[in-house]
Amino acid sequence: MRDWAGVSPPQVYYSLDKLARLRLIQTKESDEPAAGPDRRVFATTAEGRTALADALERDHWTCGRDRPPLLTWMALSWRARPGVFEAQLRRRRAFLTRELARGRATLRGVRAEVGHPYHEAVWMLTLMIDQLTAELRWLKGVERQANRRAPARRPKFVTGSPQSARARTPRARLRDRAPSPDSHRVQAASERAE
Repeated sequence: MRDWAGVSPPQVYYSLDKLARLRLIQTKESDEPAAGPDRRVFATTAEGRTALADALERDHWTCGRDRPPLLTWMALSWRARPGVFEAQLRRRRAFLTRELARGRATLRGVRAEVGHPYHEAVWMLTLMIDQLTAELRWLKGVERQANRRAPARRPKFVTGSPQSARARTPRARLRDRAPSPDSHRVQAASERAE
């Protein structure tokens, strides 16, 4: 479940209680042995099925875009200490490689359970695997190009950029350049000299 929804066990219990209060689900008798003292089985009510069907027609399911934290990090990474950019890329690659292996193993298990490839769980896992594979391919390219990293040549063309207003003068362009690997040492030495 953690692959598809960022929900913790306390959130699940809170949501189940709320849905029960709204009469969208109700407790149900079960022949299965209890897995613990607080185990309850729920079933959707007619009102719950209608509410779910209505919710599944909303645009937000299909018209949104994820904003992965990695993209925020990438935008800010030019201010990182020397070596951090490359180390974080390696860390990301290791994480993606583990997730890809886990996703493939899960897909094999799901395919064995459902017995055919035409199931929503198979489609969801296939998308996740394709996304991980695409990001690994992209990351490999970034790692190859990292030593050529440079500041924007014409930042005024990036609308909405905080640099675009300052980047009109040569001095501003020099100030906004990405730090060189030794810039923190040079700055520390100049501060000591003062």
